[in-house]
Amino acid sequence: MGMNKNTIFGWASFLMFLVGTALVLLGVLKYNDYAIGFSTTGIGFFFISWVFNALKGRV
Repeated sequence: MGMNKNTIFGWASFLMFLVGTALVLLGVLKYNDYAIGFSTTGIGFFFISWVFNALKGRV
């Protein structure tokens, strides 16, 4: 069985969550001067990941 829309949304939301986590951690741990920008972008990825997860089964 191939990937359907729900599994694609699931993988996309998981990968976006990982990217958001990586951005927040980079901002906090490595680039302290740019922590606000990295964290804001990471939180944006969290929100888009949440929307993709909410779309599973509805599209």
